[in-house]
Amino acid sequence: MEHRALGRRGPDVSVLGFGAFKIGRAVGAKYPRPYDVPDEAAAARVLEGVLELGITLIDTAPAYGMSEERIGRHLAHRRHEFVLCTKVGERFEDGTSSHDFSPGAIRASIEGSLRRLRTEAVDVLLVHSDGRDEVALAGERVPETMLALRDAGLTRLVGFSGKTVAGAEAALPWADVLMVTYHARDTGHDAVMRRAADAGLGVLVKKALASGHHPPAEAIPFAVGHPAVACVVVGGLDLGHLAENAGLADAAARTSG
Repeated sequence: MEHRALGRRGPDVSVLGFGAFKIGRAVGAKYPRPYDVPDEAAAARVLEGVLELGITLIDTAPAYGMSEERIGRHLAHRRHEFVLCTKVGERFEDGTSSHDFSPGAIRASIEGSLRRLRTEAVDVLLVHSDGRDEVALAGERVPETMLALRDAGLTRLVGFSGKTVAGAEAALPWADVLMVTYHARDTGHDAVMRRAADAGLGVLVKKALASGHHPPAEAIPFAVGHPAVACVVVGGLDLGHLAENAGLADAAARTSG
């Protein structure tokens, strides 16, 4: 599969990444069709299959239920084969999300993630905003805390996964990576994506399929074709569908140069 640099500081990543939400959580999902969280053996097959497809970026979060734990259990022995992205700021317990962006909570979050993922460091660590991006980035404490974690070697890159253009713009001065929503019906981040790429930041796209509402044959080439995009992150439990999506992304990347 085609690869692109994840910004000036980052590694090369496959143009299609794997979003690991569904291997760990179904409660509170915003997909059009219900699904069951796979059992342990099925989760292992999905994760191993993702790497065999040539997908080299896996995106997870503490709020994704069992996702981090399963990635650690089944892929720790292949850690050198993929770029690992997780998040801080959101917890999901007893069916409810809560957010805490204080320095202590951020540090405790990444420490817990590293234990579950069975790794000494992640490649990308993002602030997991709840949509109130101004709260997630209030003052200087969040950027300073994230940069301190990078300096301490717990992550290679830091960044922001938000909901608003204003939040993405506020992260530009300190982030290495932005994760933004981008699809045909929501192109509001276009300008800030281009600014980020021009400044050397890596750009990850989430919700390119609008949580399953847009057909991959249209949505994936649309997102991959944006000149600022390094990687489009999509989820799924069907390896056949993931293989089709990988083919779409690869073809779109080759076409767009």
